[in-house]
Amino acid sequence: MGRYRIAACPRLLPGGRFAAQVSIASGHGSASTARVMRFTNEFTTHDAAADYAIAQGIDWVQELARQSVRPN
Repeated sequence: MGRYRIAACPRLLPGGRFAAQVSIASGHGSASTARVMRFTNEFTTHDAAADYAIAQGIDWVQELARQSVRPN
């Protein structure tokens, strides 16, 4: 999404449910940064956790973009 790379990283929890995680990266080489967000929600499927993670990552990037265009 623009200059950001958003990747879902769901992980399997004990009991067979899934936790949502998202990685948001930007930049290249030594100028790169990455953020990983983990969420407390539990999901019944890998895909549901991935969908939630991607949506949260997109929301985070959009909010960051809105903040950067607001006047001081």
